[in-house]
Amino acid sequence: NLIHLAYIERETVLKEVAFPCFTVVITGLLESCQHYVVTKQSNLTHWHPVLGWFAQSMDPELHAAMPHVKTQLHLLWNTQIVSILIGKSLAELVKDVESPQAATSSQNRTNPNFFKRAIEARVNRANVQKSYRALGSPEVHKIVLLCSLYYTALNTLTQLRLDILTGLCYQDRILYDLWLFLCSLGPNCGLKIFLDHLAINTKCTAPEFQMLQLFAECMTHYITILDDMEMYEQQNPFKLGDFVTVSSFLNLFLYNGVLGNLFDLKTVQSNSLFQSFHTLLMVLYKRDCRRNYTPQGHWLIKEVKVSTFMADLDKGRKKPQLLLQTMPHIIPHEDRVRLFRKYITNEKTVLGLTESACASPQSTLITVHRSRIVEDGYRQLALLPPQGLKGVIRVRFINEQGLDEAGIDQDGVFKEFLEESIKKIFDPSLNLFKVTSEERLYPSPTSYLQDNHLQLFEFVGRMLGKAVYEGIVVDVPFASFFLSQVLGQTTQALYSCVDELPSLDEELYRSLSYVKHYKGDVSELDLTFSVDEDCLGRLVTHELIPGGKAMSVTNENK
Repeated sequence: NLIHLAYIERETVLKEVAFPCFTVVITGLLESCQHYVVTKQSNLTHWHPVLGWFAQSMDPELHAAMPHVKTQLHLLWNTQIVSILIGKSLAELVKDVESPQAATSSQNRTNPNFFKRAIEARVNRANVQKSYRALGSPEVHKIVLLCSLYYTALNTLTQLRLDILTGLCYQDRILYDLWLFLCSLGPNCGLKIFLDHLAINTKCTAPEFQMLQLFAECMTHYITILDDMEMYEQQNPFKLGDFVTVSSFLNLFLYNGVLGNLFDLKTVQSNSLFQSFHTLLMVLYKRDCRRNYTPQGHWLIKEVKVSTFMADLDKGRKKPQLLLQTMPHIIPHEDRVRLFRKYITNEKTVLGLTESACASPQSTLITVHRSRIVEDGYRQLALLPPQGLKGVIRVRFINEQGLDEAGIDQDGVFKEFLEESIKKIFDPSLNLFKVTSEERLYPSPTSYLQDNHLQLFEFVGRMLGKAVYEGIVVDVPFASFFLSQVLGQTTQALYSCVDELPSLDEELYRSLSYVKHYKGDVSELDLTFSVDEDCLGRLVTHELIPGGKAMSVTNENK
């Protein structure tokens, strides 16, 4: 009701009491509700349509009022309310603030001489530092508390979380102005200031960290639904350089936080600050992996000495283990490959799968006819237990005349068998896999026509696993959308199937992007919410929504 009243009086009373009165009161009320909000269902919790699992029973009489309550709550992130509470204040504070990218570009244009720039930077360093805002200053404290209000709303009104994020991300320039505001707090977005603050407040409960988490949550949401045209071409308001700077800040903050014992290693996986930062970092990293926007070596931490890092891993130290699990990109890929090979060698030694570890290591002999490589290999290896598959596999080839071929060994002949098997299995004519327009492989939608297609897929996985285990390089160019499925990324809340669509159908992606950014009346394109598919020579229409075949796409519903 207070929120609704504030909306009604938004042009008069709210402007007078927005801060600190309204902000502090609403935050306090949300925090009171948050005491009873839990993350999991139990015998002591009840489902609440706004708060999620709630440790208090709900009056059945309130169910009828819930739609009205939701409507009132939505006003808190309404364009006008957000503008009054935080938008105008942020805009005023950052009107003279340049993004790090813009500042760097400006310096490079005006001072082409490297040495001149270095001297000027040294002379003006004190003046530059004075231009940064102090974390405890009144104007910063105001923004911190306003951000804390919306952060508390995010974590209390759990069932409206997506609505809150959407409201904050698309309020003119709110998110970008918050980014510029963070840039005004110190070099590299106030990295040192926040690390020093974390050393004092290790539980990350300070409102300053709630401001950072709100920014991270909003940025994660924003980047996830940002298409390639918006991110790489339009670059409005965020430039690619801004994403580079954000990722650098996150990378260094998390690395130094772990290395400096600023995070409790036992509870770091449940630490909300670590999780929100890490989630955003990985969203940015995966976006860069899919389509590069960072300079070479950007993700590496220069302070990491690989030899020392590896030695600490061998000693079982927790910090490098956590960093390797959560931020493997901070060390070069080739070093990670060497580490992986080392782990496999150690495992083989423990399992007695090497000649140095055992006089007669476990081996499996299979006989394969040249004309039936896949069938014979599948029949003899499909049911092999994991340890047997990790062991030595010797292959005896039978030629076209039915005679044994010379040579039975684990390396050359087995490698040939593996390569030939994979080559045949991934041949599109077998209909187990298909290729995209870019010659990338993915499972065929009609693979079910093969009687044992699921077993064959499992066999393929085992063979690829064996290739990785033995360090055998095979040429298997999988489509990125399929790799995301294999890695389990499609079940993650932040997975964007639209980002992966170009790897399946570039033309379809371009068409959808065209419709999304179409500036005229999209109904002129005569589109409906349905798609036609050629399935074995038969045209099948799939409705994207119920009744989609008869529903035209318009500017309002696209």
